[in-house]
Amino acid sequence: MSVALVGAGPGDPGLLTRRGAELLAEADVVVYDRLMARELLDLAPEAAVRIDVGKGPGQSGLQADINELLVQHGRSGRRVVRLKGGDPFVFGRGGEEAEALRRAGIEVEVVPGVSSAFAAPAAAGIPVTHRNVSTSVTVVTGHLGDPTLPGVDWDALGRIDGTLVVLMGMGARSVIAARLQAAGRPASTPVAVVHWGTTDRQQVVRTDLAHLPDVDLPAPAAIVIGAVAGLDVTAAADATGA
Repeated sequence: MSVALVGAGPGDPGLLTRRGAELLAEADVVVYDRLMARELLDLAPEAAVRIDVGKGPGQSGLQADINELLVQHGRSGRRVVRLKGGDPFVFGRGGEEAEALRRAGIEVEVVPGVSSAFAAPAAAGIPVTHRNVSTSVTVVTGHLGDPTLPGVDWDALGRIDGTLVVLMGMGARSVIAARLQAAGRPASTPVAVVHWGTTDRQQVVRTDLAHLPDVDLPAPAAIVIGAVAGLDVTAAADATGA
């Protein structure tokens, strides 16, 4: 009995790993998320069962049901692929699913995926680290809601240099911007918001921390805060450039 937790990548179907494609080609059951390229489902056999368990904002309570579904199919002896957007272990709740499967005596294979935390900025020409600009990067969730879970220390993040990448933070962007500024991040700190990074729907808005609340882009989006957010290393040089 086994279940494979496969990272589907940040949105571009070409960023799926070879191992992920191999497992999909052999799958009997594919349990998939909302934020992933639907083209990847075509890699599974026509007879494979495809189960959509995508959660919208505020539906985290469904996770227990997903865990149980994976256990049920894992015990059936069929080849099960849990296809998760980005990387299974980067804000994908893959750790919870792996723990539930292991408690049920089911083996777990984890196939890492390309995380949007790094891919979305890269697709916008933003290196999250740059030797001459930023030598550290911190990735956090922008969810501020559940007081029973470990929180993000926004005060500490406001006091340090380096790049900050916030996932799932558009709904709380006003609070995030205010807390970071109150803790010491300058209002002029460059910010880039990358919506649907790596896909043909990609949109990028560049601003600063003071004006982050004014950015009108929906989820999914990666918010990049720090000096590197002012870079676009993939942009064509101007006519006078070297």
